[in-house]
Amino acid sequence: MTYLDENARVWELIEKIGFCMLTTQISGSLRARPMAAHAEPIENAVYFLTDVAGHKDDEIARFPNVCLAFADTKGQKYVSISGIAEIANDRERVRELWTTGARAWWHSADDPAIRVLKVTPSFAEYWDSPGTIISCIKMAAAAISNSKPDMGENAKVEL
Repeated sequence: MTYLDENARVWELIEKIGFCMLTTQISGSLRARPMAAHAEPIENAVYFLTDVAGHKDDEIARFPNVCLAFADTKGQKYVSISGIAEIANDRERVRELWTTGARAWWHSADDPAIRVLKVTPSFAEYWDSPGTIISCIKMAAAAISNSKPDMGENAKVEL
């Protein structure tokens, strides 16, 4: 697979999975929380809606290096993204990213507490296996034959 194919696969997996664990740093510790991701491959960015009162905003202001971990456990597809995060009060982008799901947190896109969290990825690694059942069969066959199973694609990609 070529670099362009690997890069495209990273973005396809991010879009397909849709949710990730955003990991930030706080005083020497790490903290993760689930977030709904909005991928923008042309911009090399992943966007999120967040609340100005959220602790992640302060954490990102102090330590902008973050990790996004996407997981589709049923499909056995995973993506880890390392990047730099920033928070903005971009009202136009808030309206662009607004979804029905955001209503669980805010009444409307005009809520002044909503902020845009942008992550600019620098590095990604993905694991793209053929699925749980096939993976289990391959692992069982490898155990019987004392060989390593072919568990699908794994690639490290500079973004």
